[in-house]
Amino acid sequence: MANYEFIKDYRHNESLRGSFNELAMKTFELDFRAWYERGYWNEQYVPYSFIDNGRVIANASINKMTVVIDGEKYSAIQIGTVMTDESYRNQGLSRKLMQHVMDEYEAQCDLMFLFANETVLDFYPKFGFTRIDESEFSLDLEKNPIEVRDTKLKQLTIENDSALLEKFAQNRFINSNMLDVENNANLLMFYFTIPFKEVIFYIEDLETIVLMEEEEGTLHIFDIIALDAPNMEAILASVVKATTKKVICYFTMENMSATTKPNDDDALFVFSKKPLLMGNFMFPLTGHC
Repeated sequence: MANYEFIKDYRHNESLRGSFNELAMKTFELDFRAWYERGYWNEQYVPYSFIDNGRVIANASINKMTVVIDGEKYSAIQIGTVMTDESYRNQGLSRKLMQHVMDEYEAQCDLMFLFANETVLDFYPKFGFTRIDESEFSLDLEKNPIEVRDTKLKQLTIENDSALLEKFAQNRFINSNMLDVENNANLLMFYFTIPFKEVIFYIEDLETIVLMEEEEGTLHIFDIIALDAPNMEAILASVVKATTKKVICYFTMENMSATTKPNDDDALFVFSKKPLLMGNFMFPLTGHC
């Protein structure tokens, strides 16, 4: 391997940050600029990169967070944005970056985890990660109908409602003691700013934000964000329509039907000192980095 420069945590370096973004655009069609420009990229998200002639050619980022499992809090590191420029592949760069991360954090946290697609399912077990299948939490409204609640929904945008969104991101209440994440405002603001910017709704009388989209009778709820313990029954009654046949939640939702759903496009891999995740669960989608 050529003698590339290794560097980490350069979010305030405009040139490297721009190069990192170019590689993310090329690899994932993911543009981080709006997230950074609004100040939401903080010290919790740290890129580890190799540099060639001032350009980011490979990266593996970490995001520091707290994971709640069965009511207990664990310090966690999530690895994400693992990418290598196509001109520099097959040189072991991702392996070396992963080893940097493992060497630095293995002894400092309770667990490390990541989500991988089908092209790298054999890669992460080499570092001691174990694949664990998540579950899908759903509600069949044709079998278990909900009385629709007459509720006013307000659609929010990052441009017009940033103060409200920041308040909820920083002070949100967890949705489940079975599995959830804390200290995650930076990632939640990423989802408000980029992937889910057009599907943010506010239930004013419940003081609850819901990220959701309905397609062909199925309501996809990507997250529920409240400042106090959310009233799930009232929230669901506020967001379903007469035409809604099924609800799918992209986080652990107690009191919903749970079915194990292996997913090779977004497979969960976990490295921990002891088994922590058992039974039916789903990491919150808005906790993915």
